[in-house]
Amino acid sequence: MSNRAVISTDQAPQAIGTYSQAVKAGNTVYLSGQIALDPKTMELVTSSFEDQVVQVFENLKAVCEAAGGGLEDLVKLNLYLTDLGHFALVNEVMARYFQQPYPARAAVQVSALPKGAEFEAEGVMVIGD
Repeated sequence: MSNRAVISTDQAPQAIGTYSQAVKAGNTVYLSGQIALDPKTMELVTSSFEDQVVQVFENLKAVCEAAGGGLEDLVKLNLYLTDLGHFALVNEVMARYFQQPYPARAAVQVSALPKGAEFEAEGVMVIGD
């Protein structure tokens, strides 16, 4: 008997590859990377970099909620930017979604992301006891 469950919600973009939105193992939830896809249209938000970051956090929030938690339950967050020059703006947007104590975090500049996105985030959440 496995204590593993696949998490899926239509409030976040459907997987565009061979992965799940999240997988829960015990009380730990591993969230796949989210880019700024609008879950209703599956189109990339391109209006601004800030709008991409907001959409990514909204997508992560939806997956966290589908797993029975919330952004406040994230213990580790990995951020991927195509330009670290946007790092201060990411922090500014992140402050709208997170309060102390903040999750552990890494931020990495990458050369490219799926569908031409400029920002991606993924994380690990612990819920319950």
